[in-house]
Amino acid sequence: MLKDSVSIILFSILILFLGCGKSNENQPGDDQTDDKTGIKSLDEFAENVEEMQKSMEQGKKYEVVDFRELKVLLPETLGDLKRNNSSGEKNSAMGFTVSQAKADYSSEDGVKYVNVEIMDFGGATGWGGIAAWGWTMVEVDKETETGYEKTTKYKGHKAFESYDNQYQSGTIDVLVANRFMVSIDGSNVPMDFIMAALDGIDISKLEGMKDVGEISE
Repeated sequence: MLKDSVSIILFSILILFLGCGKSNENQPGDDQTDDKTGIKSLDEFAENVEEMQKSMEQGKKYEVVDFRELKVLLPETLGDLKRNNSSGEKNSAMGFTVSQAKADYSSEDGVKYVNVEIMDFGGATGWGGIAAWGWTMVEVDKETETGYEKTTKYKGHKAFESYDNQYQSGTIDVLVANRFMVSIDGSNVPMDFIMAALDGIDISKLEGMKDVGEISE
């Protein structure tokens, strides 16, 4: 998935930065933008990481919402696809807690398939937060003979979008209110169908829960 590829790019650059140190002197080619990430230099990347980490450490802390509230947002049908099952859980890892709900949908013959997942990363701070949505620091715009990958926006929220025409499979990931991630992937369906599935998720309700579980200092 695109998220995994970008995460590898991010942390590879981060390791390089930590190993080489931050230079104040410009080297030849420093003003050239990386065609995969949109990051102009290690200095710029480091500043982005430091800014994100600082904002997370100084920002508000939240207890994740009950996954049962997220499950309510999963529709019973997506177009002509019926929901097969849905599930929810709450897990802790890497120093932060995640609440998530997911469901899968398919056609009666099982050929068309769509998976929907909604996650609350409300407790993610510092490096945990960067691991959760560090991809929002980069810009991607890639096109091949069979498909594309790009960072974009959905209703004002940062998103990743990718599609492969050959296999008719694609994904869309949207970060809502800097704490919720809506992820949809589909197989044997056009990208328009995946986007329509995203339209079936009430993003406004997620936005309305952005301050739920705020922890008083």
